[in-house]
Amino acid sequence: MPKEADRALVQRLIAENAQVVEVLGKNEYRQWHLPGARNIRLRDIDERAGDRLDRSRPVLVYCWDSA
Repeated sequence: MPKEADRALVQRLIAENAQVVEVLGKNEYRQWHLPGARNIRLRDIDERAGDRLDRSRPVLVYCWDSA
């Protein structure tokens, strides 16, 4: 179930080997991605997540919006 995570939870999950996915467009990802994050655009996540992510590990999805 999707939920919002605070900084402490994010840090703990990353320390426990969680996968970080950024749903930014390619240009934004190149400029501002988090270290170690994978890029799967939001519009492609349903189609591509199964091929790109390890189902046995937690997944953190990150989106930055300047609007």
